[in-house]
Formats: sequence, C-alpha cells, structure tokens
Amino acid sequence: MSWKIKVAVPTLALGAGFACILVFAEEPIVVRPEAGTAATVRNGRVDHAAYEALLKKYVDDRGLVDYAAWASGGGPALEHYLASMAAVRPDELADLQERLAYWINVYNALTIHGMLHFYPTKSIKDHASHLGGFDFWDDVRLEVAGEERSLNSIEHEILRKMGEPRIHFAIVCASLGCPRLRNEAYAGARLENQLQEQTSAFFSDSGKFRIDRDARTVYLSKILEWFGEDFGGSDRAKLDLAARHVRSEEDRAFLQRGDLSVEYLDYDWRINEQSR
Repeated sequence: MSWKIKVAVPTLALGAGFACILVFAEEPIVVRPEAGTAATVRNGRVDHAAYEALLKKYVDDRGLVDYAAWASGGGPALEHYLASMAAVRPDELADLQERLAYWINVYNALTIHGMLHFYPTKSIKDHASHLGGFDFWDDVRLEVAGEERSLNSIEHEILRKMGEPRIHFAIVCASLGCPRLRNEAYAGARLENQLQEQTSAFFSDSGKFRIDRDARTVYLSKILEWFGEDFGGSDRAKLDLAARHVRSEEDRAFLQRGDLSVEYLDYDWRINEQSR
C-alpha cells in the first residue's frame, strides 16, 4: 500500500552545459493484492459496488471530483477497492465487455488514487517528469496477476488493443480536458449504453467539440488528434463519428459536408475538481 507516503529519492540528471542537477524522484505508487481484499466475482462478473459508492459520494453530475473531501476520508476505501481489483484475474472474466469495464474502472480509480496521494495539486501534469524522475502515467501502478500495470500500460497495451475506440470517452486523466467522469462504475452488462452516453456527452461539450459554420471549420478535442488512428485515422472518419453523436440534425448535416477543415482545441490540464 502507498497511502500518503512520499519518499524523496535523489537521482542525477544532466542539464544544459552538462551541469549536474539533483532531481528528487518519488518512489512508484503501487497497489498490490492483500489478504482479505478479494473482489466479489460471480460467473465471471466483477462487483464494483464499493467503487460506485465512492463515485456517488465524491463525484457530481458534471463529472467533477470533491478531492478535498475524498482525501480527508475516502482514500483508504479507494485503495481497498483497488487492492481487491488487484486480486482479479482479468483473463477469467465472462466476456470482452466485462474485461473492458474492469480495466476502465481500474484506470479511473488508479488515477484518482494517484491524485489523492499528491492532493492538493493543480494538475496531473505537475507530476509528469521529463528528467527521469517520477512520472504519473508510468509510476502509478496496480499489480494484477503478478505484473505491475501502470496507467500507460493499461491504456496503450490493454485497452487500446481491445478494439473499442470509445474507451477514450470513458477513461479520465483527472483533467478538465478529459471526458466527464461518471459517478457510477462501468459494468459489462450495461457498458454499451454507458459508452454511448459518454460519447454523446463528449460531443455536447463545447470545450471538446464545436463548429464554426462561417469558417467551415470543426474544432475537435486533442484526444481525437492524439488517438486518431483508433477512430479511423482520417479527418472524415472523425467527422463521421461526431455526426453520429451530435444532437442537432442541423449539426449532423453540416458535418457531412465535404469541404470542412478540422482544427484541434487546446487541452485543459487543470484538475477536474469541484470549486471550493
């Protein structure tokens, strides 16, 4: 367990002019399975009720998190949930939908766990080192089936290889530029509806999608640039995706035009926190 324990480890890095710079790197934050924390799995389906209770308590309908309240009282419960997920064998779950739900929940819960470790903080980016020190996406980890899985590993080596691009509208990196964090857990039995709702909400958010009719330009989230290949690669494929999920028939017709240009919105890395 790693709840609120910080260890400064000095490492050496070379800077401009080959000057020697002392970098203090945190130890990786790793949650491991523990005795008495086994998850409830019935017929290959995981019970995420403990996590859902935390989401309902600390996440509002806008997907914003009360990190202050969660850090003051709910951190151990979240870590206990993650330890129970560490005891699951994902390859033994019932089907693809159940495995997707498991990994999406793990990714989001692990991200929150890491943010609570550093809270108060303004951005996940403040904990992403480019000098060989602690990097949030590589050093916040869950041990599953004997292997430590970082956020990068879960996203790129597992979720993106499962053939469901809508995971990008479900996994949340604790930032306002991310999709809305649902205040319920994902579940295999209702995952299709949940992903549809997440995708529609994403394309209803002016911070992630908007149209300039006069300029014949569509502005998309950076997520669709960074992971464009998962959505078909071309601008046309991305516009078709948006057209399937916008609520306005007028917008849908506009997106089907062949003379549109695509630009990408600046990503908002500020923490997805409820205002205090």
